[in-house]
Amino acid sequence: MKEFLEYIAKQLVDQPDSVSVEEENQEGKTILKLKVAQPDVGKIIGKKGRTAFGLRTLVAAVGKKAGKKVILEILD
Repeated sequence: MKEFLEYIAKQLVDQPDSVSVEEENQEGKTILKLKVAQPDVGKIIGKKGRTAFGLRTLVAAVGKKAGKKVILEILD
């Protein structure tokens, strides 16, 4: 899942080298923390949060298929 999210995020931003994803497990949940360069934060969030919502939906669907609950956090 980490690699999947990293791949998608790198396709959306201008500075793909600055994309990093940290994976943390808490209480049966997997938390993915996405960090991008400051100028690219808006591209990851999108207008009215639509891109972020789409990313969260994709990550949750992939996690559900693997039998895990996955949460996406976008760090700035």
